[in-house]
Amino acid sequence: MRFLKKLLFDQSDSALSRNLRRKRFGLFRSLLDSLPRPLRILDVGGTQSFWEELGFSEKEQIEFVIFNVSPSRITRPNFTARVGDARDMHEFRDGQFDVVFSNSVIEHVGSFEDQRRMANEVRRVGRRYFVQTPNRGFPMEPHFMVPFFQFMPTEAKIFLAMHFDLGWTKKRATVQEARELVESIRLLTEPQMRQLFPSATMQKEEFLGLTKSFIVYEGWEREMDAVFGATPPGRSLRTAP
Repeated sequence: MRFLKKLLFDQSDSALSRNLRRKRFGLFRSLLDSLPRPLRILDVGGTQSFWEELGFSEKEQIEFVIFNVSPSRITRPNFTARVGDARDMHEFRDGQFDVVFSNSVIEHVGSFEDQRRMANEVRRVGRRYFVQTPNRGFPMEPHFMVPFFQFMPTEAKIFLAMHFDLGWTKKRATVQEARELVESIRLLTEPQMRQLFPSATMQKEEFLGLTKSFIVYEGWEREMDAVFGATPPGRSLRTAP
C-alpha cells in the first residue's frame, strides 16, 4: 500500500513521486518555456518547494506569487506569499498574471458553486491558466487511499475516518471532526471540469488505462503552435471524451 500511495499520488516527497510530478508537468514546462521573460505566475494553493522540484530558479526571470489560505514559507527573492480565498481573489486585477497555475486544489474549496467561483477567478486574473485535479471516477480515492471512498455514503466515510488512519490523514476523535474532513473534499468528473472551464483544452493523465486526473489549460494558442506546430483544420489538441 505504501508503494501504491507513492506511485499513484504526488503528495509524497519520494524520488519516485518527484519524477512523476516532473513527467506530469512536462507539457506545462514546454508551454512556459515558449513565453517571453519576464513572467509573473500566480500559484493558487501551491508551495515554493514545488517549483524548486520542477527545476525553476530565480535566474529564469519568473516572479511567483504563492496564494494560500494560510501563510507560506518563502526563502527565495523571486517568490512572494499572499493569504486569501481562491473563490474571491479581489486583491488581484483582471489579467494581472501571465499565468495562473493550480495543482490539486479546486477539489478542496467546497461545493460545486464554490468550485465555479474559483474557476471564474482563475480565468479572470490570468491571461493563461493551467489547472489540474484528480478524477472522481478513478477507483482509488487520492486523499484517503480507500477504493471507491468517494462513492460511499457520508456516514460510512465518517466511520472510517474515526477508526482508521486513511491515506494522508490521521483518524479523527469526534464525529464533527470526521465529518468536516470527509466533506472538505469534492472530486470532479470530466463533464463538471468541462462545465467549469468550457473553452479550455483538456488533457487526461492515465494509469493502467484509467484516467487518474484532468488538466485544463487555456490562453496558450500561440505557444501551442510553437511547441506542437500548427493544429490542422478540424483537429483539436483536446483529448477525446
